[in-house]
Order: sequence, then C-alpha cells, then structure tokens
Amino acid sequence: MIITKEALTNILEHAQGKSFEVCGLLAGVNAKISHVFRMLNTDTKPETGYFMDPKEQLVVMKEIRKLGLELLGIYHSHPSSPAYPSPKDVEKAFYDEVSYLIVSLLNKKPAVRAFRIVAEKIREEKIETAS
Repeated sequence: MIITKEALTNILEHAQGKSFEVCGLLAGVNAKISHVFRMLNTDTKPETGYFMDPKEQLVVMKEIRKLGLELLGIYHSHPSSPAYPSPKDVEKAFYDEVSYLIVSLLNKKPAVRAFRIVAEKIREEKIETAS
C-alpha cells in the first residue's frame, strides 16, 4: 500500500481521541492513496465495530468517480484493540480488490497496519508513505 503522508495524517487525526471506531474510504490513482473520505460510523456498537451508511457511501463513491479516482482502501480504527482484523472485520471484508487499513489506539503511539482480506484469508501489506 502506498499512501501520501497527508492522507495518513488525516486518518490519524480522525481516529485520535475517539472512544469509538472511526471509518472511511481511501481513494487515489495508480495504486497511490491520496484522498481520505471520512464516513460516519452508524454501527449499533461503535466501540467495537463500524458500519458505513449505504446512502453516504454511495454519495462518496460517486464523488470518487467524478474526481477520476478509484477506491483503493477502507480504513477504520480500533480504540482498544490491536491493529489486526477482528473476526467481525473479516466477515465484513466485501471488497477483495482493496486494502484494509487499521489504526490501533491501544498504546500512546498509534499503530497502523494494512491488510488484504480475500475469502476470509488475511495477508498483511507493507505501508509505504509518499509525498
């Protein structure tokens, strides 16, 4: 996964200081994430899960296409657990072609990891930051 420093900072700022999971979509071109679209977490238990409102997601997907970008990833935070997909995360990994970025706030310094989740198999991806 290649992500701009600005996009990564945006994600970290969205997650920090929250006791619930934050989430959003990641877009860019040529496999480089440059745009972060923060989404509202509508999960019934946002402390331990996330769910994006389908109507809001549709609006953002249209915006991504309008800007000539492609969906490259989905991000969310784990306020009190490690940066690793939970069973619930794996169950909801509907997009085989995107990366799943997880920010853990378990320790004072946030941990960020990325994964591909295909057919419930988890494979960690290296994260590279770019300008």
